[in-house]
Amino acid sequence: MIVCCDPGAKVPLATHDDVDKAIDAAVAAAPAMAALGAFERKAILEKAVAELKKRAEEIAQILTMEAGKPIKDARGEVSRTIDTFQVAAEESVRIYGEVMPLDISARNKGLQGLVKKFPIGPVSMVSPWNFPLNLVAHKVAPALAVGCPFVLKPASRTPLSALILGDILHRIPELPQGAFSILPVSREDADMFTVDERFKLLTFTGSGPVGWDMKARAGKKKVVMELGGNAPCIVDDYVPDLDYTIQRLINGGFYQGGQSCIHMQRLYVHERLYNEVKEAFLAQVKKLKVGNPFEEDTFIGPMISEKDAKRIEDWAKEAVEKGGKLLAGGGRKGALMEPTVLENVPMEAMARKEEIFGPVVLLYKYSDFKEAVKECNNTHYGLQAGIFTKDLNKAFYAFEHMEVGGVILNDSPALRVDSQPYGGLKDSGIQREGVKYAMEDMLETKVLVMRNVGIL
Repeated sequence: MIVCCDPGAKVPLATHDDVDKAIDAAVAAAPAMAALGAFERKAILEKAVAELKKRAEEIAQILTMEAGKPIKDARGEVSRTIDTFQVAAEESVRIYGEVMPLDISARNKGLQGLVKKFPIGPVSMVSPWNFPLNLVAHKVAPALAVGCPFVLKPASRTPLSALILGDILHRIPELPQGAFSILPVSREDADMFTVDERFKLLTFTGSGPVGWDMKARAGKKKVVMELGGNAPCIVDDYVPDLDYTIQRLINGGFYQGGQSCIHMQRLYVHERLYNEVKEAFLAQVKKLKVGNPFEEDTFIGPMISEKDAKRIEDWAKEAVEKGGKLLAGGGRKGALMEPTVLENVPMEAMARKEEIFGPVVLLYKYSDFKEAVKECNNTHYGLQAGIFTKDLNKAFYAFEHMEVGGVILNDSPALRVDSQPYGGLKDSGIQREGVKYAMEDMLETKVLVMRNVGIL
């Protein structure tokens, strides 16, 4: 039995046999799912969109209850989930193939190819707790769009919103029997999500050590992983609008308490603007309200657990012990962590070299843009980076040289649009999410080679 953030919320745990039966059901449903027409897949997704809109406030309240995220952020996540399903509905009728000439030499005269994409089959899904609805949607909606049955393991800390999504899908009669299962399950019984060969694809979002271990044990199945980051941001000496820049830096550094893989963890500011940006940034940090996530003006709610808040506090203290300077915050009360700004934290500190996953920003001064880009790359992560500049030459230099999956121009690295390709390099993962790009991983490409032999 899982007990969620609300002491009254209890969720039964699936057993090993339950998971086995769910996989069998997905295998049995695969032909019916593959046979759905594009218009039918689109209609299923549009029905989900309509129900999500109808239940939006209910789901937002549950997100706040189970994850502790501020209610405004919870409403934003529901809105993004609706976008994700809507984009999937639109993309479900745009799974294009091609007709290609194959007469590339005399011996191939009369040949042409018809290329078409087919659903890969049953998909295993493991989702995280920080966006327990929308990151589930980024796996579920693409699977429905291409016609893949799936079995989903929601995060143990935040299973409720995924189960509500399951309730919504259960009420759509056009979905074949066994098309999906959503199973909260213990870590011990979750191993089948990784190793069972009936799954043709594993998609996982979570920590690096867990993800790379799963990939090593996944066997022949295709693997998609998004594993976190240590996102940098550069503020150049000329920015479009300083007030706007500060606003977006605050959002990037402290939105959802920094519990995001693309949370702006490191901020590099040109020496010409450093003091001005530092002063304005700290002034805004000190205005952020930390507290009850159900209050409309709360910006930072509790961390997912007191244990996580304690780790963040300890890393901030260690950063100071190793030579960093505390500029703001650093305090903790239970699971509530103050927004914290540290200056000149050395590489050997945990807060610099690892993903802190909390409301902490590390501040640095730079003088040479290329050296700043080099320092941004000085990490084993590579998910997203941000750059504020008026200089397109610098923007393109960053795009070409930053070792990340996405560069965000004139916004923080915490920006994600749900239709964009999303994923990282190095230890941040493999492959890409973003509806269209996730769909591509769930499709197999086949070619029909045809020879024109004339009229017999």
